[in-house]
Amino acid sequence: MTHSGEGQFQNLRVALVQDWLTGMRGGEKVLEAACDIFPEADIFTLVCVPENISDKIRKHRIETSFIQSFPFARRKHQVYFPMFPAAIEKFELGDYDLVVSTSHCVAKGVLTRPHSLHVCYCHTPMRYAWDFRNLYIDRTRPHWLASAVLPFLLERLRTWDEASAHRVDCFVANSHNVRRRIAKYYRRQAQVLHPPADLSRFRIDPERKPEYYLLVSAMVPYKRDDLAVKVLAERGAPFVVVGNGPERSRLEKIARGKGEFRGRLDAGELVRAFQGARALLYPGEEDFGITPVEANACGRPVIAYGAGGVLESQAEGETVVFFREQTEQALHAAFDEFEKGEWDTRKIRKHAKVFDLPQFRTRLESHVRESWTDFQSSGRERTCLEP
Repeated sequence: MTHSGEGQFQNLRVALVQDWLTGMRGGEKVLEAACDIFPEADIFTLVCVPENISDKIRKHRIETSFIQSFPFARRKHQVYFPMFPAAIEKFELGDYDLVVSTSHCVAKGVLTRPHSLHVCYCHTPMRYAWDFRNLYIDRTRPHWLASAVLPFLLERLRTWDEASAHRVDCFVANSHNVRRRIAKYYRRQAQVLHPPADLSRFRIDPERKPEYYLLVSAMVPYKRDDLAVKVLAERGAPFVVVGNGPERSRLEKIARGKGEFRGRLDAGELVRAFQGARALLYPGEEDFGITPVEANACGRPVIAYGAGGVLESQAEGETVVFFREQTEQALHAAFDEFEKGEWDTRKIRKHAKVFDLPQFRTRLESHVRESWTDFQSSGRERTCLEP
């Protein structure tokens, strides 16, 4: 049985559902908060790489899908995306009273029984199927095969994504940006709860002098790291790139031997990377994006493309310089503006505190608690708190 430590959730069986567990990014931080609320919950995920996730998540019972046993699934699980819907639907969740999914792909599509409440914390409607469909097709190689096959596969995935949204009882969006997309693509309402940054891990180092520009990324096409690396190489500015992903070899070619590619860093190394940065580069359009908040928590400003969730996490002129077009010219102009400015590290740190982890955990638990109460009082029929 699952016990949250609070009376209302006692004696409930709780399942947590995550798309995949291959590293510790924003989605995994939300899952960690859910693990704090439901310390005995079972976790269901498509693929898990235990050594890349936190002890807090790893101590739960984790059940993976049949994709886990496929060749190269730990490193290249994305190639099996046509099978993701079937894999997530295969999980047996009929014995659970409460299901909490954190979804940016297919986790929200799990099958539950009428007696179960399903609350989905939605990071985004599936990017491959909606907003960045053409970008993924253009960047997939060989291009002739991608152009012939991917449109058909993505059309099927989009149809499934829209249909499976109706399996969720209550949506929570990670930003107003995502709330609007949930309303457009799924025709569902959602409350907004911005994701957390654990500010206890991030701090200003007053002895550290800023030395370089920083890019922290999962290196997938929509993040537009290519734009940032190209402009940094052109300017001859020192820069550091943190992370790994499908685009890494392409980015290294664009860099032409300039900059430093450090790969994936552990938590302490990432904090030190933030502390040594002049600014974080954020060239893509994100659903929310917690990395700029983590940079702010270390007192560091951001140069960001002015679209998506970053408009909700940053204060122009105080924590960020925005560029409004994803062009080299616009990014060069943003660099020029940034280098003329003066930045108050303590003011930047203070701005980040609104996203601190304890506040998020309290609000998430409160939302699930209210949804469960409403679900019970309505005779366990579909319910969703209006935003």
